[in-house]
Amino acid sequence: MARKKRSVLRIILLPILLLAVAAVATYYITGFLNRPRFVRYPAFGIDIPVNFPIHGIDVSHHQASIDWKDVQNMQVQQVKIGFSFIKATEGLNDMDSRFRQNWFYAKQSGLSRGAYHFFHAGKSGKAQADHFIETVRLEKGDLPPVLDIEQTNGASDADIRQRAMDWLVRIETYYKVKPIIYTNVEFYERFLSPQFDRYPLWVAHYLVRDRPRIKRPWIFWQHNEKGHVNGINAFVDFNVFNGDSLDFRKLLIR
Repeated sequence: MARKKRSVLRIILLPILLLAVAAVATYYITGFLNRPRFVRYPAFGIDIPVNFPIHGIDVSHHQASIDWKDVQNMQVQQVKIGFSFIKATEGLNDMDSRFRQNWFYAKQSGLSRGAYHFFHAGKSGKAQADHFIETVRLEKGDLPPVLDIEQTNGASDADIRQRAMDWLVRIETYYKVKPIIYTNVEFYERFLSPQFDRYPLWVAHYLVRDRPRIKRPWIFWQHNEKGHVNGINAFVDFNVFNGDSLDFRKLLIR
């Protein structure tokens, strides 16, 4: 009799168990397929130089889709994202595949935005400037355009300087604002100093805590390339502005 009872229990319980396993599997599979598109991080994940009041990021297609509202809304203690530089163009013909989307939604989120061009020193500076001009329409409240120059591309020192200057002059003439140079400390001191000291500098220098080690003045400092921000499911570069909110407003296009 006891053996019959156990058999009956198996017959009754087995389908229930199978249904329970199926329900749990469905729950986890559905959760995986419908997981949030953007990751919300509890903190920025890096050391932040908090002695600067204005913080920002720079992005390109490497960050894929970005929820700009999440970026704008994130705040950890007194630190929040106040601006973003967005890759627009590269060389003579390339436009970043995410530029249009990032450019529009960064503006919609209320963040100050700026566009940068990744420079090929082996190609005409004027032609690269024209490519940027054809791609980027700057508006009131935007940051000045940026020349990202960090590779020689086999060009001579003289050609690097001449082509970079050609880009800067053409851009300044067209937009009626002095463009910003982005590069690292070593590249600037090796190829650009002192001929380009009259241009505002956005300098990349990691593994230093207080400020970049460069002799000339600078306005932006890229201090880390492995930060986390709500709305971006990838590492992102972090920057600070060297000044207060009044200085920052003066920098924006009027």
